[in-house]
Amino acid sequence: MALILNIETSTTNCSVSLSKDEEILVLKEDNNAGYSHAEKLHLFIKEVIDESGVSKSNLDAVAISKGPGSYTGLRIGVSTVKGLCFSLDKPLISVSTLEALAHQVYIDDGLIIPMLDARRMEVYSAIIDSDYNLVRGIEAQILDSHSFNTELENGKVHFIGNGVEKTKEIITHSNAVFIDGNLPSASTMGKIANDKYKISDFENVAYFEPYYLKDFVAIKSKKI
Repeated sequence: MALILNIETSTTNCSVSLSKDEEILVLKEDNNAGYSHAEKLHLFIKEVIDESGVSKSNLDAVAISKGPGSYTGLRIGVSTVKGLCFSLDKPLISVSTLEALAHQVYIDDGLIIPMLDARRMEVYSAIIDSDYNLVRGIEAQILDSHSFNTELENGKVHFIGNGVEKTKEIITHSNAVFIDGNLPSASTMGKIANDKYKISDFENVAYFEPYYLKDFVAIKSKKI
């Protein structure tokens, strides 16, 4: 029975959970729009471990939500997880942020499109079926009124993530179902991480990097 510490920092939601097999035992998270990761992440890890009554040495692995998402959030999460894996000599498991986000939707039929805001009218998205199989891989795409027309014509499509707000402004198809207010969370990482643990699907701790999808571009401030 795998005991896994799960960490999610790809958006404003700083989220940590402890899972045993597929069950989440303890969850701590805080969605602060100003990004609370630097202040809260290590505190949440300690609280999760303390409340569970287990020792860090009893962990079987540490899982990280690998992206795409916020550059700053992902860097903080990955550096923290690497430190834990090195110090505890535990394997590192990476979980697709969009796949874990899709697991917040429970449907018998249709499609799930997890999407994260990538500024302006762009989103990071994937297309996943009701059994959580990947139908279309992760892409950075510019939204317009024709986006996902093929999928919408074929049945219900459930959109989830912080890209929903701008998506529902331009997609008005009757088969579109918009789930507001949901962000990636460590609460849905347990099953995916456990499945990877069972087949020893681990990352190289030294060389693992977040999945940014796009290169970071720094914007210089304009001085008057």
